[in-house]
Amino acid sequence: MAPKFGTSGLRGLVTELTPELVADYTRAFLAACPHGTGLWVGRDLRDSSPMLARVVCDAARAEGIAVTDAGAVPTPALAMASMGAGAAAVMITGSHIPADRNGLKFYVPGGEIGKADEAAILAALGRPAAGLGGARRHDATSGGNWAARYRRAFGSDALAGMKVGVWAHSAVSRELLVICLEALGARVAVFGRSDSFVPVDTEAVPSDVRAQLAGWVQGLDAIVSTDGDGDRPLLADGLGHVVPGDVLGQITAALVGADTVVTTVSANTGVDLGRRFARVTRTKIGSPFVIAAMEQAAGHVVGYEPNGGFLLGFDAAGPAGPLPKLMTRDSLLPIVATLIEGKRAGSVAARVAEEPARFTVTDRLEHVPTDASQALLARIGGSDAALSGFLAPLGQPGAVDRTDGLRVTLGGGRVVHLRPSGNAPEFRVYAEAETPAAAATVLEAAFGLVRGALS
Repeated sequence: MAPKFGTSGLRGLVTELTPELVADYTRAFLAACPHGTGLWVGRDLRDSSPMLARVVCDAARAEGIAVTDAGAVPTPALAMASMGAGAAAVMITGSHIPADRNGLKFYVPGGEIGKADEAAILAALGRPAAGLGGARRHDATSGGNWAARYRRAFGSDALAGMKVGVWAHSAVSRELLVICLEALGARVAVFGRSDSFVPVDTEAVPSDVRAQLAGWVQGLDAIVSTDGDGDRPLLADGLGHVVPGDVLGQITAALVGADTVVTTVSANTGVDLGRRFARVTRTKIGSPFVIAAMEQAAGHVVGYEPNGGFLLGFDAAGPAGPLPKLMTRDSLLPIVATLIEGKRAGSVAARVAEEPARFTVTDRLEHVPTDASQALLARIGGSDAALSGFLAPLGQPGAVDRTDGLRVTLGGGRVVHLRPSGNAPEFRVYAEAETPAAAATVLEAAFGLVRGALS
């Protein structure tokens, strides 16, 4: 795929992320957006990431910018460090996409870039290099500080008595996950470390990975992991069942004492039930939209997405100490919060069962051009008759939400949501129902309809 730029950053095939292109985007970012005290640069564990990080560092220094090279570090740790230093940041990562692709995520000193920043960066492309010589230093503290923040908030015995597995794979967060969980008192076992990059989509965990997790978790209270750059959590309970990211979000929001929740239109509707939160706001899919709505809200506001990335929009308090706000997607807080709540309830599965009985599942078709996805949505959503005809095997369409794609409530309250990915050539299908089995049935049927239409 040709490199694509948006509020999730710049992404594309490694072969097309040339040094010239990457340097151009780096210069445009620094020219168009505030960078405060300088630029921090981090990277995931893809083979291509060190080279791309060098290009970004060199391009920034040539603009006279002081660069802090944080090395291999999770995205939320880099963002926490750069925001604390009043600096901008670039994270070299392709997140969950395959190893032959990579990307850059851009942060201003206040957090992730927004839509206005995106337009400004595109307008600034094509600038010549200034040829200056900014300073460069190395930092090895940001990862440890990220992990330590949860021990300070929850205490060294928060997970005492729990046995937790860590699926290490190629996540840049893998050592820090172990450090954090052990600092909270858990006994930790490590599984599946990989020297080659493994793309992990926490929102669409394939059946073979679920089976592997179920095998590893025997005798443990849970098994946890993240995606490649460590901003999206993955957690399976002691029975091997993967807990959806939006359910992790619901549990975490309650634990930190949120009164306002911002989440995407695709998230589990359990957050709306039970009157636990004073206000629930839904947005288009993507952290920039969640962040924008959080910034407009007041009070104890949090945000999350179905991929599990959690944003803390206020200074919370844990039982052992403060938990400062962190306005970027984070994986550690929902992992830690759900384990703590699982310990209280007797098991993670028991704590999940305390949530409203709404179950979501999702899957994606890969290598689907965006224009083909958009054409399908236009065709089936162009009229009530077209939508009813397409979804006839699933039931009669009721309410239709077009905030992001087509989200259709069927008879009996079941939901099917169809949308192209905003940052990859993929078509995503979401389903929600009253039981896990019913949700899986709706997903299988909807996925089959989409696959047939696109083929």
